[in-house]
Amino acid sequence: MKVQLTKDFEVSNFSEPYIIAEIGANHNGDMDLAKKMILAAKECGCHAAKFQSWTNESLVSREEYNRNQSYDDSPKKHFGSLEQMIEKYYLREDQHFELKEYCDSIGIDFCSSPFSIPEVDLLVKLNVPFLKIASMDINNFPLLKHIARTKKPVVLSTGMSTISEIEQAISVIRAEGNQNIIVLHCISIYPPENEDIHLRNITMLQQTFDLPIGFSDHTFGTSIPLASVALGACVIEKHFTLDKGLEGWDHEISADPDEMKVICRDGKIISEALGNFVRVVSDDEESKKLKFRRSIVAVGAIKAGTVLTEAHLNYKRPGTGIAPNKYEDIIGRTVKTDLQDDQLIKISDLN
Repeated sequence: MKVQLTKDFEVSNFSEPYIIAEIGANHNGDMDLAKKMILAAKECGCHAAKFQSWTNESLVSREEYNRNQSYDDSPKKHFGSLEQMIEKYYLREDQHFELKEYCDSIGIDFCSSPFSIPEVDLLVKLNVPFLKIASMDINNFPLLKHIARTKKPVVLSTGMSTISEIEQAISVIRAEGNQNIIVLHCISIYPPENEDIHLRNITMLQQTFDLPIGFSDHTFGTSIPLASVALGACVIEKHFTLDKGLEGWDHEISADPDEMKVICRDGKIISEALGNFVRVVSDDEESKKLKFRRSIVAVGAIKAGTVLTEAHLNYKRPGTGIAPNKYEDIIGRTVKTDLQDDQLIKISDLN
């Protein structure tokens, strides 16, 4: 199945991967930093710069704030309480418009994950090409239904979810008349252990749902997202930063510009090199056969009238004469003219 993800980019399994630089909250509330990250993502070769659309009121309950909760599953320690961090990091409505305008001006797609219905409506107003559903919301059916009704392509992350939950989410979206769904394999650990990544789930999801499957990556480095491309992942979402040492939730597990360049460059190379399942011999390889394959040649001088045996035959380059697999066809035939040692034997030389 193919999905028109953006005006200019169609995705299907094993197609060229659409690369999303997940800036998320890595802008740290600083619009100058956000724009530098967008520009860097564009220069790396990314197709989209992605943010997260939530506010200090739309994501976390007052009860959770009052517990002075902090998220400590990231390698880096953070400043202040959860409420203080969210207040600093959330993207204001006017900042959405500012960043969308900047993305348009340099030619990179602006997109975001909405975390509430008003934020969906904001992104629709901004005319984003698609809507990304975060893993945490795979069972948030009211949000899924509202997103589906926009008729925009839906990119669905699957971290923390069972196959049944993924199936239910897809069914909810389809029930609203939206068939344009891309599913991202995802492990919601920052970073996951290698044995917990299960990249073969990409193949399983391709076979289970007959939908384009991508990968939302939370690993260090470039190896795992590139391996996902080799399995046919058609969308790669990778956290992005300019400096892994910055404060904030995701900088340390994010790709820096050098790493993102590798993902963009090598991801395209891998997808091109994968080709298809049909065995094809290219025109260039066909021409190489004449140089590199072997032909039947004479062993020693062979007099006219000699009846050929296997002992008279050897096999050497080039491949312009009788192919070695045809040797049985000339054993027992009589030589018409004298042959020199190492001479290619031709059918015209034989009776």
